[in-house]
Amino acid sequence: MTQEQVSAPDAPEPSASPSSDEVAGVGFTYYFGRAVLVPLTRLIYRPRIEGRGNIPRKGKVIFASNHLSFIDSLIIPMFAPRPVYFLAKSSYFEGTGFRGWVSRHFFTAIGATPVERGAGQAALDALDQQRRILASGRAIALYPEGTRSLDGRLYKGRTGVAFLALEEGAQVVPVGLIGTNEAMPVGAKMPSRHPRVTVRYGAPIDLSHLGPASSGKARRLATDEIMAAIHELSGQELANTYNEVPASNPVERLKQVLPHERR
Repeated sequence: MTQEQVSAPDAPEPSASPSSDEVAGVGFTYYFGRAVLVPLTRLIYRPRIEGRGNIPRKGKVIFASNHLSFIDSLIIPMFAPRPVYFLAKSSYFEGTGFRGWVSRHFFTAIGATPVERGAGQAALDALDQQRRILASGRAIALYPEGTRSLDGRLYKGRTGVAFLALEEGAQVVPVGLIGTNEAMPVGAKMPSRHPRVTVRYGAPIDLSHLGPASSGKARRLATDEIMAAIHELSGQELANTYNEVPASNPVERLKQVLPHERR
């Protein structure tokens, strides 16, 4: 699992054109996996779970979280009182042999749906997949920062999560994760039990009063409201900048310097 597994839906991140079976709903593997993984996760990370009562049990919901560690995409769905979907690289579902079987069933068990990584049409396909999941009344998890924070600060949110929430009429549940970067630091092969992980689910946010998804102002205001809620839950230092992936060429560097909407 990579730090980009769950991201703003219109950012240049993972994507796919799923079949109806891929978003048809959870089955035996999911519930059996939870029965095994939840006690194991509790044993390893000893999480403090706060605000589970804030999570709507039905309807369209986007869990919008800060992003600190590999294990964030495991922690968020494991302790929510309803199935939560997120996007994971399709290669995790395509392996052969015993390792492929284990990987495929593990990611299915934690609510992952396969996507092909890429930009352009691929990113639009990922957005379509997330729309379909929400349209069926389910919940998804996304990271408004777009990628994992390597220094522990909270970066400015990209507008993709807000766009999806406004377009689909979904409620947004802010999530504050504390300690996941220390429980499983970058490069670590084994988790640490110190300190304990804290998961805080905030009160759901209805963004519909801010305007339509087509409005850049509405998207920005909605994003800022989501990030303020995440900050209140996580208590992180604010970076006051975007968490940019290093530019690979002069054109990309110029794009990062010039004012534009980060999606």
